Amino acid sequence: MKSATPDRQRAEAFTTISGRPIDRLYTSDSIAGVDYARDIADPGSFPYTRGIHSSGYRGKVWTMRQFAGFGTPEETNQRYKQLLAAGGTGLSVAFDLPTLMGRDPDDPLSLGEVGKCGVSVVTLADMERLFDGIALGDITTSMTINSPAPMIFAMYLAVAEKQGASWKTLSGTLQNDILKEFIAQKEYIFPPRPSMRLITDIFEFCVKEVPKWNTISVSGYHIREAGATALQELAFTLRDGIEYVQYGVDAGLDVDEFVPRISFFFNAHSDFFEEIAKYRAARKIWSRVMRERFGAKDERSLKLRFHTQTAGVSLTAQQPYNNVVRTALQALSAVLGGTNSLHTNSLDEALALPTAEAATLALRTQQIIAHETGVTNMVDPLGGSYFIERLTLDMEEGTYKYFDTIDRMGGMVAAVEQGYPQREIAESSYRFQQAVEKNDKVIVGVNAYVEEDEKPHPILYIDDAAAHAQLARTAEVKARRDEPRVVAALAALRECARGTGNTMYPLLDCVRAYATVGEMCNALREVWGEYEEVPSI
Repeated sequence: MKSATPDRQRAEAFTTISGRPIDRLYTSDSIAGVDYARDIADPGSFPYTRGIHSSGYRGKVWTMRQFAGFGTPEETNQRYKQLLAAGGTGLSVAFDLPTLMGRDPDDPLSLGEVGKCGVSVVTLADMERLFDGIALGDITTSMTINSPAPMIFAMYLAVAEKQGASWKTLSGTLQNDILKEFIAQKEYIFPPRPSMRLITDIFEFCVKEVPKWNTISVSGYHIREAGATALQELAFTLRDGIEYVQYGVDAGLDVDEFVPRISFFFNAHSDFFEEIAKYRAARKIWSRVMRERFGAKDERSLKLRFHTQTAGVSLTAQQPYNNVVRTALQALSAVLGGTNSLHTNSLDEALALPTAEAATLALRTQQIIAHETGVTNMVDPLGGSYFIERLTLDMEEGTYKYFDTIDRMGGMVAAVEQGYPQREIAESSYRFQQAVEKNDKVIVGVNAYVEEDEKPHPILYIDDAAAHAQLARTAEVKARRDEPRVVAALAALRECARGTGNTMYPLLDCVRAYATVGEMCNALREVWGEYEEVPSI
């Protein structure tokens, strides 16, 4: 008897959005050799492929954390209160480019950028206004800041101090991931090795002073946005995490004291099943690396916790309402992959910062998934799918190959200094763009199903009023602060940077004296210099 001949196919080859080949059919043969107890296991059990909690979302749904920040601290404060009133369960702060680069509003390099892509925070006075009327002891806050992370964190702690909130009970996350800046986003200030010192200083400080704070959110999001494949996002992000753990151990910290406060941040891109497999592989790999490479014994050290944001790079300026559909599907993949918190992008983010209406709709997308789809009623509903399990294994195997390459280079800092991950991402981004231009990959509204004469979409416009306000307020703070106290605090910071002390303590003194972000960063620039990337072609 002849076997059935496959029907005609609409393409010679099928791949994921990352270019990974996809077979026509997956069967039990696709996962031959997989041992359930060893390789998959029940939710809440090592290696946590199916999730770190046995009850999944039946116990508690993910934190719905909407990313927001623009203009002045007062404007952003108003948006935060709107999001909390709409049912948001966590805040996430977006800072403007000068703040991210450690520059004050009066720096010539800040011209035209103050308050444009996030909120401008210059001194402790700005942080006080940003959280005015919001009790820091009652919420969790995520702050997307990297090079100046210690300065911004010190400001947050000082505000909590003024509110009477105990540092011992404060909860939130500091992104604080400088390696992905060197790899992808390029918002760095200091060279890699002193930058790593700032991070280990925060690890040590929080173990002693702020034990519930997530000290770093190791971010694959920006790596993916720069053009990486799903595999590269997974491999480079986890290898960054390994590097941070190694630096912490080398600084004398106990693995089980600081690693439980390390979290991760992944992208939710458009290839539905590939993304779900990526999250499952991430948990599995991290648990094994922590146990086998670092000898971690505390179960919390083995459990990878992660935040997800839908893919900004997938959003289109053309036909922006299509972005609602993209975001909903991406968010669903994150939920089916077991994310612990989630941000959904707004439909207008390819055009400008989101309007309040668009941000609320993005939040409603999460709420509909949580309460109307039924996907939160069971844990890992796609576990056991031949396709999902095969993709998960492929992700795992590919990640370990990248680990081997980076380990041979001497670790991720050395690999970054040699430009290795940067080149890998650049090549992947180029290949994807070629596929789009050849119509091998369809982007609805861009290279297919195009509409002519689209009407302009209304956007949120940030004028220069925020810059003028911040310049005036910074000048006012400088006029009334105790200048000798500021000078002494900055001198102590420089002295600490030249030695081996923990930089968080002099930074807190600088912040309490109302030193600016730029002044603190400049003090460290004087000691460590600024990093200039070697071009990689």
